[in-house]
Amino acid sequence: MTVQQSAGVASIFTEAMTRLVSGVAVVTSSRPDGTPCGLLVSSICSYSLRPPSVLVSVARQSRSYPAVTRQGCFGVHLLGVADRSTAQTFAGRGDDKFAGLDWCWDDRVPRLRDVPVYLRCRRSRVFEHGDHAIVIGEVTDGRVVSGEPLVYYRRVLDWRLGAVPDAT
Repeated sequence: MTVQQSAGVASIFTEAMTRLVSGVAVVTSSRPDGTPCGLLVSSICSYSLRPPSVLVSVARQSRSYPAVTRQGCFGVHLLGVADRSTAQTFAGRGDDKFAGLDWCWDDRVPRLRDVPVYLRCRRSRVFEHGDHAIVIGEVTDGRVVSGEPLVYYRRVLDWRLGAVPDAT
């Protein structure tokens, strides 16, 4: 495969994946110096019921990558439609993503308050592949309340799964 073909396949793959509806979550952890960190992910799913586990994909270039892949615990926050600005904050590269947010410490895990789902996870396994790592976390505690989910589809954060204009 030539470099040009490879770039073409990457472009096709990227566009194809925009057509996959996915939930979005903020994954939080703490750095070795004790400061909170976090990032927005769209590659997340349930992994196992016994033990209850989630699978999260984390980009290696993320500044939160070392904390999420090396610390013993992390938090998974499934976002609701009211959390769109929180999603945009954690998708960005700001230095203090927690500034102005309602959050607290859950042991050593930064926990966002007022999101529909919070799961505290113990890191179980990390599998590196390509430019990402898959992190398996065993759920040790959590909280679930009602709320409309925030989803990602065709490069748009929304909760309605209505028709989206074709970008191609």
